[in-house]
Amino acid sequence: MVTRKFPNPRDVFELMRFKKPVWSAKRRRLESALTIHDLRAIAQRRTPRAAFDYVDGAADGEISLTRARQAWEDVEFHPDILNDVSRVDTSTTVLGGPSAYPFAIGPIGFSRIAHTEGEVGGASAAARIGIPFTLSTLGNTAIERVAELNPGRNWFQLYVMRQREISYGLVERAAAAGFDTLMFTVDAPVGGNRLRDTRNGFSIPPQLTMRTLVNAIPRPWWWWDFLTTPKLEFASLSSTGGTVGELLSSAMDPTISFADLDVIRGMWPGRLVVKGVQNLADAKRLAGLGVDGIILSNHGGRQLDRAPIPFHLLPDVVREVGRDTEVIVDTGIMHGADIVAGIALGARCAIVGRAYMYGLMAGGVDGAHRAMEILTRQIVQTMRLLQVASVEELAPRHVTQLRRLVPRT
Repeated sequence: MVTRKFPNPRDVFELMRFKKPVWSAKRRRLESALTIHDLRAIAQRRTPRAAFDYVDGAADGEISLTRARQAWEDVEFHPDILNDVSRVDTSTTVLGGPSAYPFAIGPIGFSRIAHTEGEVGGASAAARIGIPFTLSTLGNTAIERVAELNPGRNWFQLYVMRQREISYGLVERAAAAGFDTLMFTVDAPVGGNRLRDTRNGFSIPPQLTMRTLVNAIPRPWWWWDFLTTPKLEFASLSSTGGTVGELLSSAMDPTISFADLDVIRGMWPGRLVVKGVQNLADAKRLAGLGVDGIILSNHGGRQLDRAPIPFHLLPDVVREVGRDTEVIVDTGIMHGADIVAGIALGARCAIVGRAYMYGLMAGGVDGAHRAMEILTRQIVQTMRLLQVASVEELAPRHVTQLRRLVPRT
């Protein structure tokens, strides 16, 4: 029999703790976000459709992006047991330098359309947690300004343009500003067919239609930021006009070749990685040429739809070239466990793009920091549950890729 008694108010109050009120609306919404998907939902509510879709969307039917995200979820982990994980070392070395966590912030062109703080948010978030930040050729913040914002490691993503002198000048400026790695991008000879941008009438500068105006009315904070901050323009390009895809097509050059890689390599004093590799043969050829790193990427699904899934390519590429060339992976990462899975299968580090941009749209610099907090917490938790105490202990035995798509023979 259970002995019953009259409730003692003191006992009741000991079991109850009232949460202190948070007076800042921004802080409340950011603290309510426990995942990157939560940040995405907040970002969608706070950002006009055209700007949100520019970040969130991909090419054509967005099949590449959907498949890439699904591939990260289709993972089975195999934890060890009885290992001391009271302390977990998440640090690593990538491309000749340190990183406090095994991932970097990737390049996002025209990021200020999503939030006026743009690369300021990404660079400061990278500086806070000690990871590399990558500036896009199509960024809204000058190379030199990013170097000031992030005194740590900065990488520069390079498009080779029709006017080669523009690209060469950017290479020289990045080197002079102390950027340690150049990300030579090879998967964008022309712009992808980004249907959301076309349907939204999204262009540079933004063009107002009745639809975009009606959608933006409930979001006055975005327009206030847009109208009261410096003009929205590319920091490295002097002329704009048309949709993002049209601008990309005019700025890029479909004649880009291995000869251009040789020229850039001769100019660049730091580490050189090639971004946009999508098959094993190209990875082996680049490794034979002695590049420092290969980034398996389909451009976040924003170029060729139905492109290969970078995460699926990872084990084969690491097996063939990983001893001599660092292999990095991106596209579709939405959770710290995705990053852990990539490292376990041999990637030197992972690159996140949209994940930090959702945070930026949700709350500016503070939102970008929140995105990094979420990812780093998930990395540590996943490693502890796998019972590995350092990044170096992660191995292929910890991960099985579960495939949904099997080629027909």
